[in-house]
Amino acid sequence: MAETITMGPDDALHVPAEPIIPFIEGDGIGVDIWPAAKLVLDAAAAKYGHRVAWKEVLAGQKAFDEVGSWLPDETVEAFRAHLIGIKGPLTTPIGGGIRSLNVALRQVLDLYVCLRPVRWFDGVPSPVRHPELVDMVIFRENTEDVYAGYEVEAGTPEARKLMTFLREEMGFPIRDGSGIGIKPISEMGSKRLIRAAIRYALDRGRKSVTLVHKGNIQKFTEGAFRAWGYDLVREEFAEVAVGWDDCDGKPGDKLLVKDTIADITLQQVLTRATDFDVIATTNLNGDYLSDALAAQVGGIGIAPGANINYVTGHGIFEATHGTAPKYAGQDKVNPGSLLLSGVLMYEHLGWTDAARDIVAALEATIAAKIVTYDFARQMDGATEVKCSEFAAAIVERL
Repeated sequence: MAETITMGPDDALHVPAEPIIPFIEGDGIGVDIWPAAKLVLDAAAAKYGHRVAWKEVLAGQKAFDEVGSWLPDETVEAFRAHLIGIKGPLTTPIGGGIRSLNVALRQVLDLYVCLRPVRWFDGVPSPVRHPELVDMVIFRENTEDVYAGYEVEAGTPEARKLMTFLREEMGFPIRDGSGIGIKPISEMGSKRLIRAAIRYALDRGRKSVTLVHKGNIQKFTEGAFRAWGYDLVREEFAEVAVGWDDCDGKPGDKLLVKDTIADITLQQVLTRATDFDVIATTNLNGDYLSDALAAQVGGIGIAPGANINYVTGHGIFEATHGTAPKYAGQDKVNPGSLLLSGVLMYEHLGWTDAARDIVAALEATIAAKIVTYDFARQMDGATEVKCSEFAAAIVERL
């Protein structure tokens, strides 16, 4: 019997034998990658006696075409009620109104962690010499920074009013003709993100958490993110973790929490990948890092993502790429991003055996050089298959 996932008084998800999980098929190539991902997810779950009661909900172009709303209230309520969901890529409406459907879902459900594990799968084409050294998990803050920022357009009455205040009251020498943006970063938002990253690292035996920031320039936003992170280590994790400055870089058997500047990080993840394990960072930095790291291990076509609130139990797992409308309906593209997001979802539910088997089967399929066009064009001797055929090949190897 299908039942709703609940959050218990023990702050843990209670997952029934047949959980109801809402899904958004997605726009563009969603019509291709969702059926492929679902085929593999269902097959892996069935191996261990699990079954998902999938519940379709609407968002994006399909929602607008059918009910006249880009993000219907019913969809938001379904994710709110059932706690866990999964989605394909969504079209962002052009013009005023919603800045981004993905951002809107994150904000309305307060999904403050954007979780992006990045690792290489044997055989995947890569532009770097040693992609196998990349094994990082990014915790990107989801509800603050520029994505939740405020802007006024250059030359508008609002810009002139704000400019006058900043000049006269704050002494800021803002140039005429400037657009102005405000980025909020709070102690609460920073600490809960970093807390989640530290707990994740401790639970999984990872060696370090790196706080990535631009605090050398933006001292009271990004610099504060760094300072609040180290404060958190001392306040809540002193027995099991230690900051770099408090141990001279010698943590003993404790989790090491350290920090680095955002720009040099983008160089060092290429040149010193093994220095990084779990990364906690602000929204915009995490955006850059996630895609840069994905490029090292095969691209965002195979990069999973999740948006989670570890306090309420809500989580939406999603493809990290766009809708690629020119390929829609061609049964052509790689379903890896959405499928691996489903793997993250299964791990989150505690279905770790099914999750592990999907990863192993995916690796075996790629190792056999049975791949979609994006990989086939970069591999010698590859067998290029359709999106649905790639999924079927993975199921065969389960």
